[in-house]
Amino acid sequence: MNWQNDIRQIRKLNPKHILFMCVQNSARSQLAEGIARKYAPPGVKISSAGSSPAFVRPQAIEALAEIGIDASTHTSKTVADIDAESVDAVITLCAEEVCPVFPRQVAKFHWPLPDPAGGGMEAFRQVRDELVLRLAALFDQ
Repeated sequence: MNWQNDIRQIRKLNPKHILFMCVQNSARSQLAEGIARKYAPPGVKISSAGSSPAFVRPQAIEALAEIGIDASTHTSKTVADIDAESVDAVITLCAEEVCPVFPRQVAKFHWPLPDPAGGGMEAFRQVRDELVLRLAALFDQ
């Protein structure tokens, strides 16, 4: 299933809390959280988490800053740090590794994107730009 189909399904759900997940919650899910917060309408909560949280990569903060999003206060979080009962939809972003598992039955979508860590700023920009495309479409921006 492609991400355009996912967007149609997510819109039908009209979620009030969307959680983005990857392993370390350091790059992809942080980028998604920042971008989604920019585009999401009021009343929609956006979170991110990982199964083995590490730290927010400075390149993720820089890539978001380049498009006017301040992620300087973002922190890496584990799923246990999220109010799981309030989550309506989970979007996993892992590509080459095993994605974290969300502990509750909710609508789940998988958008595999390459891990930009180790790829330099251009890799972060590519993932950022792909997420901007998808999330702007999701939130009609």
